[in-house]
Amino acid sequence: MAESKADVLITSYPLIRRDLTCYKDMEFSAVIIDEAQNIKNSASMNAQSVKNLKTETRFALTGTPIENSLSEIWSIFDFVMPGYLFTHSKFVNEYEKPIMNKDPGMLTQLNLRIQPYILRRMKQDVLSDLPEKTEEKILVDLSDRQKKLYAAYLEHYRGELHIDEEDAADIPENRVRILSALMRLRQICCHPSTFMDNYDGDSAKMDILMDLLSQAIAAGHRTLVFSQFTSMLDLIEKELVDRNIGYFCIRGDTKVADRSSYVKQFNEGTHDVFLISLKAGGTGLNLIGADMVIHVDPWWNPAVEDQATDRCYRIGQTRNVHVIKLLTKGTIEEKIYRLQQKKQRLAEAVIEKQEDLIGKLTKQELIEIFS
Repeated sequence: MAESKADVLITSYPLIRRDLTCYKDMEFSAVIIDEAQNIKNSASMNAQSVKNLKTETRFALTGTPIENSLSEIWSIFDFVMPGYLFTHSKFVNEYEKPIMNKDPGMLTQLNLRIQPYILRRMKQDVLSDLPEKTEEKILVDLSDRQKKLYAAYLEHYRGELHIDEEDAADIPENRVRILSALMRLRQICCHPSTFMDNYDGDSAKMDILMDLLSQAIAAGHRTLVFSQFTSMLDLIEKELVDRNIGYFCIRGDTKVADRSSYVKQFNEGTHDVFLISLKAGGTGLNLIGADMVIHVDPWWNPAVEDQATDRCYRIGQTRNVHVIKLLTKGTIEEKIYRLQQKKQRLAEAVIEKQEDLIGKLTKQELIEIFS
């Protein structure tokens, strides 16, 4: 890295990993990291790289300080104030495990330790002129073909995971199998063709989505469509092409230059639909050209959905924003949504509604999901 008289150095997580040796003899007055959830895994190269920087002062900015576990906020504090929340193992034993076991005393103690160093910027405090945002969930009945397929897979997984009150699968040891089963059931809820090449039936959720988009376009609305499954985005693309509806699409493999171009064109009025992979486009995009958001499938963490919605509900938005969440009735999606509402209270107590669901399921809750 060449010597410079500049006062500010701007870089990215991938670049800082590559250039780390260039920083070994440099000392900064302050290091400020944005999207700090990128260092939530304390063992990752992202985390190790920024924590090795020499600096007098550290700040971390993030909209989701907790996505999957309390250890993630430990990693962020380990960057901002190394040692303040002890070693990771001590933090897990003294705070994380007791809090996950519903120990209110330890939750209070953790709050007392971290709250003085957290400055929360709330939209209602700083954006008084932001337009109204309305949210609704639409319950969709599975098609007959989907119902039969869903019932068959549900029964299969109940047997495979021994789902019953006396002998439910051990969650920590079977986490991968449980996640795989849950994902397959969720794919059926979206569209069985997301994983079945020979499926020739319909998808109730796809039908509803196309109706919503047609109505939105006719009414002059422009829409962001989020899905966790890129295979679902592929199917939506085919439907849009068949209906001669223009769109943009961003996935994880979309080039940075293309992302910027698509965003610019969309905000300038090109096309009325923007398809986005939830993980690839949940942060870092400004899409105030849209005034409607549709979440095709629910994400485990509602805070991630909120961040995705905020791609258009942000500074510069002048129109009211309508957010729609599609949930298939009587399925795992509806049950997960209810569990989210119950479980998010713990995360709200720590920071706000940012606690993951799967890692915290009890056996009884697992039984309920697969019932």
